[in-house]
Amino acid sequence: MENIKDLLINKGVKIPCPESVEIGDDINPERISGENVTIHSGCKLYGEKTLIMSGTRIGYETPATINNCQTGKNVELSGGFFQGATFLDGSGMGSGAHIRPGCLLEEGAKGAHTVGLKQTILFPYVTLGSLINFCDCLMAGGTDSKNHSEVGSSYIHFNFTQNQDKATASLIGDVPRGVMINRKPIFLGGQGGMVGPVTVEYGTIVAAGTIVRKDIKKEDTMLLGSLTIAKSMPFHANVYSNLNRILKLNFNYISSIIALRRWYLDVRSLFMKGELEKELHKGAVEKLDMAIDERLKQLKKVASKMPESIEVQKAISSTPPENAVKKKKEFADKWPEIEAFFNDFKKHEEDSRKKEEFIKSVEKAVNEKGNNYITAVKSLKMEESQTGNEWLQGLVDSINSRAWEFLPSF
Repeated sequence: MENIKDLLINKGVKIPCPESVEIGDDINPERISGENVTIHSGCKLYGEKTLIMSGTRIGYETPATINNCQTGKNVELSGGFFQGATFLDGSGMGSGAHIRPGCLLEEGAKGAHTVGLKQTILFPYVTLGSLINFCDCLMAGGTDSKNHSEVGSSYIHFNFTQNQDKATASLIGDVPRGVMINRKPIFLGGQGGMVGPVTVEYGTIVAAGTIVRKDIKKEDTMLLGSLTIAKSMPFHANVYSNLNRILKLNFNYISSIIALRRWYLDVRSLFMKGELEKELHKGAVEKLDMAIDERLKQLKKVASKMPESIEVQKAISSTPPENAVKKKKEFADKWPEIEAFFNDFKKHEEDSRKKEEFIKSVEKAVNEKGNNYITAVKSLKMEESQTGNEWLQGLVDSINSRAWEFLPSF
C-alpha cells in the first residue's frame, strides 16, 4: 500500500495526509491521473476498476470510500460511500452520500449532502437536493447549469412494492429527447415522493409535499398535492391486478436503456480519445448493462410469482377473470424467451439511415466546435437533433413492439 501511495504522490497526486489514507493493493496507479487530483484525509480507495481522471477531488468535506468507481475530469466526491458507479466530467456529490452499484451521473449532474442512489441515471446538469433517496430511475431535462431538472430535499422515489418486488423503475423525462440536452427541465418539489414505476414528461412541476402516483403524460403540467382520506380496505398480496401497466413501463424502461447504450457506443465514443477517456466510457457502458440486468432480474421475480398470483386470485374470487389468468400464465411461460430477447438486443447492430445521418451531423459539429461532448451536442441544429430523436425513439419502439409479440394475450 505504501508503494502505491509513493507512486501516486510521485506522479503528482496530492495526498495531504498520506498516513490517514488507505489504498487497496488492487488499485492500479496507471488508472489514476497525477494532474490536480486530491485525496483528502481518511479516504479509502479499492478496486481494480477504479479510475480517477484529472481535477478530481475526493473527501474534502468528510472521508470518502471509493470502490470500483470511475470519475471523469473535475469530479467532486465530498464524502461518503461510492461503489460501482461512474461519474462523468464535472459531476459530484456532497458529504454523506451513499452511492451504490449501477449509478451513472453525466456531465454536471450533482447532489447535495446525504443522498442515496442505486441503479440511478442522471443526465447532464440534473441536480438533487439533500436527504434524498432516489433509486431505480432515470432523470433528464434541462439545458445547462442554470436551467436544469431538480429534485427538492427530502424526496423519495418509492421503489419497493407491497408484493416485495422492485419492478418499479421510473422514467423522469426520456432517453431519445433527453440526450439532446435541449428540453424543458422537470422539478420535483421537496418533501415529496414518487411511487414507481411512473413516467413524467418534460416541463412538469410537482409541488412540494406531493406524491406522484400516476404517469404525467402532458408537458408543462403542474401537480399539486392534496390531503387524502384515510381508509382501510381488504388487501391480498401478489394479486398483480395491474400486470399490464407493470410490463408496459418496465419494457419501455429496458428498451430506453438499450437505446441509451447504443447512444454511448455510437455517439459518446466519438469523444473518448485518450486511454483514460476510453476506460471512463467503458465504465459508463458497464453501468448501462447493470441497469438492464437489474430490470430483467426484477421482472423475473415478478414472473416467478405468477403461479402464486393465479392461486390467490382463484381463492378470493369464485370466478376469477379468465383473461387475467391467461395473461399471468402466458407471462410466466414466456419469460425465458422475453429475457433472452432483451439480452440479445443489447448486441444488436441496427441498420438505420437516421442513425448514420445523425452521426454525420455530430462528426461535423466536432470538426467545427471541438471535441467537447456537451458543446457539440448543444450546437446541433433543431432538425439534426430531431433526426437523432427519431433514430433513438424508433429503436425504443422497435424493441418494445417486438417484446410484446411474445405476449399475444396482452
